[in-house]
Amino acid sequence: MLLTLVFAYLLVTIIIGLYAARRVKNTTDYAIAGRNLPLIMIVTTTFATWFGSETVLGIPAKFVSNGLGGVVEDPFGAGACLILVGLFFAGKLYKMSLLTISDYYRERFGRSTEVVCSLIIMISYLGWVAAQVTALGLVFNILSGGAISTTAGMLIGTASVLAYTLFGGMWSVAVTDFIQMIVLVAGLAVLAVFAGNLAGGADKVVALATSRELFKFWPEPNFRDLVFFLAAAITMMFGSIPQQDVFQRVMSANSRSAATRGPVIGGVFYILFAFVPMFLVASALIIMPEQTATLLKEDPQKILPTLVLKKMPFVMQVLFFGALLSAIKSTASATLLAPSVTFVENIWRQFKPRMSDKHELKLMRATVLVFSGLVLGYAISMQGTSIYEMVSGAYQVPLVGAFVPLVAGLYWKKASTQGAIFSVVCGMATWLLFTFTALGQQFPAQLAGVLAATVGMLVGSLAPQFIENSHGSHHRLSTEG
Repeated sequence: MLLTLVFAYLLVTIIIGLYAARRVKNTTDYAIAGRNLPLIMIVTTTFATWFGSETVLGIPAKFVSNGLGGVVEDPFGAGACLILVGLFFAGKLYKMSLLTISDYYRERFGRSTEVVCSLIIMISYLGWVAAQVTALGLVFNILSGGAISTTAGMLIGTASVLAYTLFGGMWSVAVTDFIQMIVLVAGLAVLAVFAGNLAGGADKVVALATSRELFKFWPEPNFRDLVFFLAAAITMMFGSIPQQDVFQRVMSANSRSAATRGPVIGGVFYILFAFVPMFLVASALIIMPEQTATLLKEDPQKILPTLVLKKMPFVMQVLFFGALLSAIKSTASATLLAPSVTFVENIWRQFKPRMSDKHELKLMRATVLVFSGLVLGYAISMQGTSIYEMVSGAYQVPLVGAFVPLVAGLYWKKASTQGAIFSVVCGMATWLLFTFTALGQQFPAQLAGVLAATVGMLVGSLAPQFIENSHGSHHRLSTEG
């Protein structure tokens, strides 16, 4: 019965998404909803995109294992990213009327930087979308009592998301996000109240979490712990900023005000509401202590689904899995669309500059289909990797490769094309060196990459000016002599 209702919910979201797809007439409609979304929909779509499988399953698992300090990257870093986008990036980018974030790199630094940054952004999505696909497989496997394998569940879940994203693009994503966020917030809020009562009151859950030092946030005051903590914090805080999915939400707004305020409100709401799944898992420590202890050792991601299935009535189960599927599908649809639009607009267009808008729209849809297949294959091959780690790893690539050129381009007039290329090369090379050698054990690879990227931008941009000035001074001295 529960599985039947879940399939019915999937069907309803597909119908709503396909209905919204009727508004897609051109690539602007498909990529950024024709720049027609009001503030409320910018808030819901930014919140819903961020609130994915890692928020419902990954963050709580990390929280009960490592405390608040273990989840500095997400939700704290991830929520702060949206706030920073709204405050410092949305206004400047919205005025430029671009289709993708990579268009900015072309306008500011030229074709070569556009292509390289596009590839970096696209690669980063593999891990993030794969995490959502993995979660969908896990949900169907749990709901069917093992009758549906995790791999088969991944196939079903991917097909359900693809059904409307393929045709409706950003319009379908935004409208389904709006519905899914209502289900998500209402479902988890009711579950939190019910779980608190089962545990003997919310105060008992908080007291237990306090006694286990789960609210400890700051690391030990030594160099190694501090730099790894800082690196975790900036991974999503900065690494998510040069991303197409965030940019699409900004550019989809119907006004500059909605573009700047929407991400800020969505980010604040995301950080606050991410505590609900953490509260639910902490309550499991009281409601089913033995099972929770076992799952902590085996797979902490299963604590919350197990709590709902074993200890809660049918209505609560429907609410939970409705909320969970809403979280996963809203993130998966956004992250399937973003790299596909980037590929067509910023990579393929290099070879077909005179492509008609109608042909480009068809190509975007075909790319969504191909990328879905790639992600599905990657997710199946990565089975066993935690959802939280898959998402975390995905953001390190744009952090070290694309973040510094974006910031420097917007806020530093002396930033040059040579500086951008130096930044990308230095950042990526340093990150790879630290990731695949023992150096990464002593100093975090992503922090080393960002620092190297910053140095690359400074040297690449200032060195030619310094050489030119030195040559000019030398020439004047020779003339005076």
